[in-house]
Amino acid sequence: MIDENPLLHPPAHAAGAPPPDPTYAGMLSFMRRPYTRNLAGVDVAVSGVPLDLATTFRPGTRFGPAAIRAATVLLSELGAYPWGIDPFDRLNVVDYGDCWFDAHNPAGIHDAIVAHARGILAAGTRMLTLGGDHYITYPLLIAHAEKFGKPLSLIHFDAHCDTWPDDNPTSLNHGTMFYKAIREGLIDPARSVQIGIRTWNADFMGMHVLDAPWVHRHGTQAVIDRVLDIVGAAPAYLTFDIDCLDPAFAPGTGTPVAGGLSSAQALEIVRALGAANLIGADVVEVSPPYDQSDVTALAAAHLATDILCLMRNRKLLREERL
Repeated sequence: MIDENPLLHPPAHAAGAPPPDPTYAGMLSFMRRPYTRNLAGVDVAVSGVPLDLATTFRPGTRFGPAAIRAATVLLSELGAYPWGIDPFDRLNVVDYGDCWFDAHNPAGIHDAIVAHARGILAAGTRMLTLGGDHYITYPLLIAHAEKFGKPLSLIHFDAHCDTWPDDNPTSLNHGTMFYKAIREGLIDPARSVQIGIRTWNADFMGMHVLDAPWVHRHGTQAVIDRVLDIVGAAPAYLTFDIDCLDPAFAPGTGTPVAGGLSSAQALEIVRALGAANLIGADVVEVSPPYDQSDVTALAAAHLATDILCLMRNRKLLREERL
């Protein structure tokens, strides 16, 4: 009798080609995408920025990109849920590797990240970036605003608003990036929204805030409707700080705050943002030394994969309009 249990047999592969690696083995690139810096014909480059010099509490996010990549191998075997698609059938995605910077020369880190992003965007390729602490979003916004025009809209998932005052242009601080971004006209606070906030700041600088209690009281559909209404058709950058999730779902992060979103809430919201004009995104603040059973990296991997599905569908929409 032929054993029809697919779990006992390797997946089908082309004649003469080696079988695919099992989930627990092989090269740990993002979703098993090829490692390359050749961006010809590439729609999205996934890259890491392994920085944790800007954190104000627990370090370790320099290991975040590697942990998220490793967690995505579990998601690379099947069609994306709940999309029911292979996100790469119409979206050419590569793993570009990590942004290089000299960690012993902090003054050069900002410019290194800007240059890294400029090089990718200049090729006509979109970016999905893995952090690293949240400071990395600031230089990424500089490059994206240059490419797509400023000000951009910001869709910001976080426990912290990151708009605390900081007028030192050379400081590395993962709590002041959006203060600088607003002051420099990179983002439009009137067309930007922060979801999951649960720390106090006297001045949110005009950003729309859907704090964590608001999300819990009103539900995910109300959040989705409000976000899409605020952002509209403006070019939007999505940044997801993993500490938006409650520490029960994401313990592996530098500044955990109780009372946050569940993984299910966050995924439902992100998956429903297809109408937003998404021009770039990052998932940041995964700190593997504080993780338990890789649950934080797994949550980040799911979020990053869903963002890629949004990018894939947005690309198809652009093509239909041509």
